[in-house]
Formats: sequence, structure tokens, C-alpha cells
Amino acid sequence: MDIDRTGLAEFLRQRREALQPEDVGLGRGQRRRTTGLRREEVAALAYMSTDYYSRLEQERGPQPSEQMVAAIAQGLHLSREERDHLFRLAGHNPPATGAGGDHISPGMLRIFDRLHDTPAEIVTELGETLKQTPLAVALTGDLVSLKGPFRSIGYRWFVDPATRLLYAPDDHAHLGRMFASGLRERIAARGPESRAAELAQLLLEQSAEFRDVWATHEVGIRPNAVKHYVHPEVGELELTCQILQDPADTHSLLVYTAIPGSPSYERLQLLSVIGAQSLR
Repeated sequence: MDIDRTGLAEFLRQRREALQPEDVGLGRGQRRRTTGLRREEVAALAYMSTDYYSRLEQERGPQPSEQMVAAIAQGLHLSREERDHLFRLAGHNPPATGAGGDHISPGMLRIFDRLHDTPAEIVTELGETLKQTPLAVALTGDLVSLKGPFRSIGYRWFVDPATRLLYAPDDHAHLGRMFASGLRERIAARGPESRAAELAQLLLEQSAEFRDVWATHEVGIRPNAVKHYVHPEVGELELTCQILQDPADTHSLLVYTAIPGSPSYERLQLLSVIGAQSLR
């Protein structure tokens, strides 16, 4: 399949100009004359250089890779149909449809973009973090940049002891059962050739603890509404987790809050300051 440079450039310009800064969680500023988003803003949202993105709109440069196209589609908040169209214009077959993909729906992104002062993340059905707010990064670390099976918190739980340090010891047994239970349910839903099955096989090979928990065949173990964290800088945090699910893509938006006036609330405010200082 060949790249349609003219069609790609026109589609990118049209979608960029149709978006307003508020649509993607950006400030408008006082001297904005551009219709819609600026090229540098789209490039930043897609984690690429402005020069690279600009050349695509100018019908120049190399054919973008599938990874680049996916990043642009997410940065422009494209729908699944628009994303697939973008892939075809760029000379690629669209990703296979079905659960487990990384493309986040525009509606969920619009909600997420308004949670800049709250710990929040978007995760897949395998516990892979796709997006984090800055305060979520301050709380749990950067989880978006993880690669391979380590993207899944269920995998990390059983193979990386450091993962558990952030969680209160009294919750460890329940969390281990929950991760194994969820993985078993995903295999039943997606089949023996699924990514969930691949993760389970890796864990059976690498973790004796997982083998013990897996042998119980538990299902239906759900997360507790209240999470207990032990943060290395601010100490113990008791946070309530609210979950918004996107059934079409099986993604979940997790939002963590503390009771106003509680010690956890004060520590969360302190963490927001520490996180902002770290980013600067």
C-alpha cells in the first residue's frame, strides 16, 4: 500500500485546525491567531519533533512508521474510524480491531485532559498504563514508558519486588490474588492465543508465587475501593479509586482522590508540589 501524501497532508491539516487547545488540555494563551492547534502543539502531543510533523503536512519527508501514525492519531484525538483512515493514507494497514489496543477514545481523552491536578491514569484490561497525569507520575512513577510484559502491573507484581514497595503490606495478598484472577478471566474471554495467555505463561515460568496463586483457579477477585500506598517521600496515603470504563476498547480511567481535610489529602497536596518541582 502506497502513501497518499496529498491526502495525508490535507487530512492532518483539517483535523489539526478542527481542534481547539481546550479540547486537548492546553491553555489558549493571549496571542493565538492560529485556527485550531499549532503544528508544534500537535507534535508535542504526538511526542515527535515539530519539523517531522510539519513535513508531513507539507507532503515531504519519509513515510511515517506505524508507531508514528499511531502517535499522531492519539495526539489528534482521532476516533477509531479516523485513526484507521490515517493509517491507510500513510500507506499502512490499520491495526486489528478488538479489545486490547492502545488507541484511547476521544471521549475518554477529553475527560482525562481535565484531570491535570488529580492522580489519574488510563489502563488497558491487562493493567498497562497508556496515559498518566503529572500527579499520577509523582505517585507511582512513569509507567507509560515501560516496554514488553513489564507494561502490565500484574506481571510486574510477581517478577519485580520493587513494584510492591509502593503498596501497604497488608494489601499484598489480596492484590496478588486479584491480578491472577483478572488474568484468568481475560484468557477465558480472549482465548489461548491472546496476550493475556502469553503473560500467564511467562509468569508460570518465572514466578513460584504466581504458580501457587494460579493453582487456586480463583476468579471474580475485584480491587478494593480504597487503595493504601506507602510513598517514599510523603508516607502513607489512603486514596479512593473511581473507575470509568470504556466497554468498546476495554480501557479504564482510574481517578484517585483523598477525603478533604484528611492526612492523606494534605500529603497528596504536598506530592503535587514535589512532583511539579521534579518536572521543573
